[in-house]
Amino acid sequence: MAIGEIAAYVAEHLRQNGIDVVLTGGSCVTIYTDNRYQSYDLDFIEEGRAGRKKIAEILKKIGFKERDRYFIHPDTHFFVEFPAGPLAIGDEPVRDVAHLEYATGTLRLLSCTDCVKDRLAHYYHWKDRQCLDQAVMVASVAEVDLEEIERWSRHEGMEKEFERVRALLKAN
Repeated sequence: MAIGEIAAYVAEHLRQNGIDVVLTGGSCVTIYTDNRYQSYDLDFIEEGRAGRKKIAEILKKIGFKERDRYFIHPDTHFFVEFPAGPLAIGDEPVRDVAHLEYATGTLRLLSCTDCVKDRLAHYYHWKDRQCLDQAVMVASVAEVDLEEIERWSRHEGMEKEFERVRALLKAN
């Protein structure tokens, strides 16, 4: 299965067992850029408080085993992780979640605009240049709301940094 299919499969299985999750991080970049960037880490933020033990029991039913902080499956190179919530970018909660339909289920994930903001957060706060490159990749293939990204950047105290990268996000 491709990354979106496996992510939807996991998310759908969790949803059917009462746990709603949203895909975040680099795997959203992989999906939106049609594999121009490759992530093998499926970062899901749980909406609610089912807890790791319940998640582990549910994922075990579909062949995933817990190893350290990850869940792995012998039939895929993708691994699943559940970073701590809440679902937010910087200190702002995510308001709108995108949905993609696959034969394996429905995948809830960051919107293209929020994906760019998520990657820029890593660039702004941890100087991760690879994340800036990922934000530019998404902006080059998807419609993103630059005004919203600018507003959020100001809120994060990164207005000057946004001005430096705006041209990169627009150029594509």
